Formats: sequence, structure tokens, C-alpha cells
Amino acid sequence: MLSTLMPMSLPNPNPNAKGITITNSSSSSRGDCFSFNKPNLLSSLTSLHSLQLEYSGSLIRLPVNIRTPPKKFCHHALTIRNEVPQNADFPRQYSKKEKKPFPTPIVEMRRAARERLKKMKDALRKPMSAPNNGMLVKSLIPTAYNVYNARITLINNLKKLLKVVPVHACGWCTEIHVGPVGHPFKSCKGPQANIRKSLHEWTNAYIEDILIPIEAYHLFDRLGKRIPHEQRFSIPRIPAVVELCIQAGVEIPELRTKRRRKPIIRIGRKEFIDADESELPDKIPEEPKKPLLTEIPDSEIVAPVNNEETVSIAEETLQAWERMRKGTKRLMRMYRVRVCGYCPEIHVGPSGHKAQNCGAHKHQQRNGQHGWQSAVLDDLIPPRFVWHVPDVNGPPLKRELRTFYGQAPAVVEMCIQAGAALPEEYKSTMRLDVGIPSTMKEAEMVV
Repeated sequence: MLSTLMPMSLPNPNPNAKGITITNSSSSSRGDCFSFNKPNLLSSLTSLHSLQLEYSGSLIRLPVNIRTPPKKFCHHALTIRNEVPQNADFPRQYSKKEKKPFPTPIVEMRRAARERLKKMKDALRKPMSAPNNGMLVKSLIPTAYNVYNARITLINNLKKLLKVVPVHACGWCTEIHVGPVGHPFKSCKGPQANIRKSLHEWTNAYIEDILIPIEAYHLFDRLGKRIPHEQRFSIPRIPAVVELCIQAGVEIPELRTKRRRKPIIRIGRKEFIDADESELPDKIPEEPKKPLLTEIPDSEIVAPVNNEETVSIAEETLQAWERMRKGTKRLMRMYRVRVCGYCPEIHVGPSGHKAQNCGAHKHQQRNGQHGWQSAVLDDLIPPRFVWHVPDVNGPPLKRELRTFYGQAPAVVEMCIQAGAALPEEYKSTMRLDVGIPSTMKEAEMVV
């Protein structure tokens, strides 16, 4: 039917232009076959204005406009990556009627317990590694001394900073505030809070309000029997961080502890006997590998003389705070620390004690026994978050703009107000990038 069509031609505005010619070959056995002659586009882009279509002697010329694509320039965008989030929520305040969550989900703990039961027979035959065999981890002994000295340095410097940085504590609850005046937020949960409309009554704070004293029983033998309820008053209690350092290798003459020179011989799941050390030579008393610092009495504390000394003490305090927390976290990976899921009781050792002195919610149903679980760093060293004051010399915090203010640990807030540089890891909870409205009308416009 195509052969009966009449030839048709369209006017060509540029007869010298090159095009694409399509020809029909009738000698092909497979039907109509089309062959394409590709022109040189690079040499004729400026003069190509038409397309020539040739079909069985007929020419069809169509005007065509070919545009050269615009040049694409690759712009490399500069991306700044920051591991610290821009803003982070404050740590959750758990109710006294609520049990602390397990650091490891209960499903994974049960699965790990089943695996231990399967490998129990093989584990009894294989030698255990330190500190489960009663020996010390030698690589962690310097870390234990650093943590102990960092704690002493932190306490001594905080006592000095309290002379120049005002810290307020509520007389009815445990909340504190670092700044010239106490904050106006209605968050008091102490006795008679309804009468005072949840307002705080601010007084001067002490070192115990900034560093919460967390104590634990001192163990003469960390692998010995658990402390019974009848011996709860005869065993001394010391700071939990100090007890962790002692078990990790710190030698304190006043607090004796058992040091084994041979691994124990385990004969059961909870039964073992000490190896015979009579063949070993007598132990020679060694000097402390690192001198231990001592706390300065409150009567001998001297305030910083000038601003430069205050900034220097603040920087040293921040370094001691970070060194103590990082070192303690490293020690807790090897030396187990237990915490009660209902109260702040801490026990440094493989298993918790049996003292029935838990007074948390519904302790009568548990007969005063603790619900022991694995502890985290904040259980051993609570950070004690306080409201961050953007400008110490500026106006005080406003009750209506509470959602715009950030929080920081009390130690960090004291050091910042004393002139120390702000650490990167605390910027997310301090909300430094949040613009604080000047008036309440401006705050209502925030979406």
C-alpha cells in the first residue's frame, strides 16, 4: 500500500543541510528493512535545521531544531559532619514507684544464660581469665590509680570553686541550681510542696549536693561469700568509686583486701578453693606505683586569688571529671558492679549482698531485699543535671521560657561559669543553638 502513495515534498529552508536518510530495500526477504546513515553531528550542529526522510524514491523533509544542551558544572557541596547531635533530650527522671530498666534487654539476658548453661561443663575445665580467677588485671592497675586521684582532684577543686561560683540548693528537695539566684521554676517535690505552690526555697549548697555520695560495702575478698543481713553494720562502707579502684589494684593501708598470687581452682558453679601459695617466696611489700592524693579539709580551702587562677582551676576540674568518668567506665567492663533496680544501692562485686535494707516502693513484698542488676556509669557517678544559665550577668531565667533553656551536669555548669571551655559532648543538652525569645509575645510566635 505504501507504493501507491504519491510523492510528497516539503520546502527545505536550507537545501545544503545534512539530515538523516531512511531508505527502503525491497530485495530483503524478511520484509522492509531500514538502514540509517548517521550524520556527523559535531560538524553540522550549527547548520542542521531539517530532517530528510527518503522512502522508495520519495523524499519527506521535516524541519528540525537541534539545541545543544547547556554545560553542566559540578559544584562540590561542603558538608560538615558532627557526631554530636544538635539537640538532645534531657535524661529521663524515673519515678520512685518505677523499676530501673535493665541495661541489657531481658530476652538477651535469658538467651545468654542458656548459652552459659550449655557451656558450663567445658567452662569448669578451662582456666578462667582475670579478674574471675581472683587475680588482678595488670593493664588496668594504672587506670585505677588515675581514677582515684582524679576523684580527689575533683573534690578539692570543687571546694575551691564553691568560694567564687554561687550554687544554691533547695531546703525541701534535692534540686540544686548554679547561678547568682535560684531559678523560678515550680518543680519542687519535697514536703509541703502544695502549700508553697511547688516553689523552691534556696539555700547555700555543699560539695555533697554537687557530687552525690554513693557508698558501697568494702569487701576483703571480692570472690568470698555474700554479705549476710546480720553483718550489715559490722562491714565498713566507703565511696563506691574508691571500692572499685581498690578491687582493681589500688593499695590503701587503711582498707585491707586479699591479693592472690595464683588463680583459684573452681570445683563448682559457686564453689572454689584457693591454690597453694606456700611454695611461692614471701611477698615483698612494694611501694605504691603512683602516689595517692588526699582530700583537703574544708578549713584549709583557699579561694582563687584572681580570674586567671579561677579559669585554671575550672579547666583542671573539667579534665578530672572526664578522666574519672572514662576511667570508671573502663574499669566497669572488667570488674562487675551491681545496682538495685528500686533504690540507689550499689554493690561492687560479682553478686549483690544479702542485706535487707531496701526501703523503696513496695519493699514489704520483697522483705527489704534488693533487686540486683547490672549497673551503668550514671548509677555509680550520677551527673546531677541543672539548668544552664545562658548569661550569668544578664537577666535571670524566666518561668515562661522554660522550654527554651538547656541543662548540663552541675560540675560542667560550675566550670563553664568559672571560665572553662565548653566540651563538645554537652552542647546537645545545653541547647546553645536555640534562640531564647526576649518577650512572651515573641515566644508564642514560635512554632
